[in-house]
Amino acid sequence: MQAKLLRRVALSAVLLAAMATSALADIKDYEFQLVTKEVKHGAATVAVKLVHKPSGRAIPDAVIFARRMDMGPDKMEAMVAPLDPLPSEEPGVYLFKTELIMAGNWALSLGAKVQGEEGTVESKLIVKATP
Repeated sequence: MQAKLLRRVALSAVLLAAMATSALADIKDYEFQLVTKEVKHGAATVAVKLVHKPSGRAIPDAVIFARRMDMGPDKMEAMVAPLDPLPSEEPGVYLFKTELIMAGNWALSLGAKVQGEEGTVESKLIVKATP
């Protein structure tokens, strides 16, 4: 009888630990943050950091599969700019080369997969291009 009770307690502890571990991982715990919110219009490099919000640590090796730069914040969604990835020396920082043809507010939209997590991190950040 006592051995059966101990087995049940042990099994319950293992199940609770497994549930707690899976409950800690949530794609909503990740976000992109602009490293610099303003750049000069024209040829520019935009830097963003992917952050795990609860710990504050930068997340390297994400797979960014969707990216777009447009002037949606200034009601000109049809005005888009090229957005090409660049190599980065800093883990968790992602660089993009762009050509912002005019000053104003540009929306940087990103979609990424974080290794080991289910779901997609989606962000829309506002970059200000100055004259």
